[in-house]
Amino acid sequence: MITLTPDEVRARFGPLFSERYLVMVDRAASVAEILETCRARGPVEWDAMNRRRAGGALESCSVEGTTLRIRTRLGRFPVKFGPAESTSGGQALEAVELAGDEVITSWAGIAGAGVGIAACLPQAPGVTRAEYPDEADLTVGGSRENRVRIVSPVYEKVVIGIDDTDTAAGGATWVLALQCAAACPIEDAHLLGMRLVQLNPAVPNKTTNCVGSALVYAVEAGRLDELQAFVTEFVREHSLSPEAGIAVRTGIVHPDGADAMRRVKTEILTLPEAEAAARELNVRFIDSNRGKGRIGALGALLWADEGPEAAGLYGEHL
Repeated sequence: MITLTPDEVRARFGPLFSERYLVMVDRAASVAEILETCRARGPVEWDAMNRRRAGGALESCSVEGTTLRIRTRLGRFPVKFGPAESTSGGQALEAVELAGDEVITSWAGIAGAGVGIAACLPQAPGVTRAEYPDEADLTVGGSRENRVRIVSPVYEKVVIGIDDTDTAAGGATWVLALQCAAACPIEDAHLLGMRLVQLNPAVPNKTTNCVGSALVYAVEAGRLDELQAFVTEFVREHSLSPEAGIAVRTGIVHPDGADAMRRVKTEILTLPEAEAAARELNVRFIDSNRGKGRIGALGALLWADEGPEAAGLYGEHL
């Protein structure tokens, strides 16, 4: 076994194109979510199609800009790996395994895809070290096959919904949410995305547009309480409304929230109804106001992982 740090990989192959690598784990559900960001969209699209074809630990994947998002099972699984064709993929995820506070992903690649997993991905910010079975796996390109185990910290996925921080006189929740994200001092809390969620515009007790905001984080083990405390205090200090709500949910696999997602965009929910739905969906409120903002905070959280439709009225699509 040959072990290299990202700096050592970079020194050996020169700087390449991976810009982020994070693995979030849901131990209760025995699944993980891998995020990889590349300098360009083309490589991640090719990787996505080939990894899907190869199977292995991969359950599903999607491409968002230059980021590849992969849902996986925990464990080691057989793959259909070889030169890209109808029955095999030229790159494969063979295993996702836990070792204490680290997660190990095992990869196989051939030809240019071997360069991707052996030389490019191990350089990404977020990687702790790369482990190569032997020296042959450090000879990349041509028609060679390569294998590598990439070791990184275990992260937890956290979604935070925020709403009702403004009044008719001033403020905007989406601005406060982005300011909160920018001010976060926690090194091991990585902002993965922010989403504006259009709620039911027919709600009478609102400012104008009835829009909540969601922040999605990957948080290293043990830092969740610190993140929650920071967000709670930031919203408390900067909100113009006494009704502000903050909702939090952790993990990757959740109870089916389709009905609640529909209702926050089409019905006028009461606070008790929103709180009851939150309990069913493993959502916690961390504000101390217990105001109507909890309704929109729940709605923002539930739509945080959706596409542009989150910003539209119910049923609208781009």
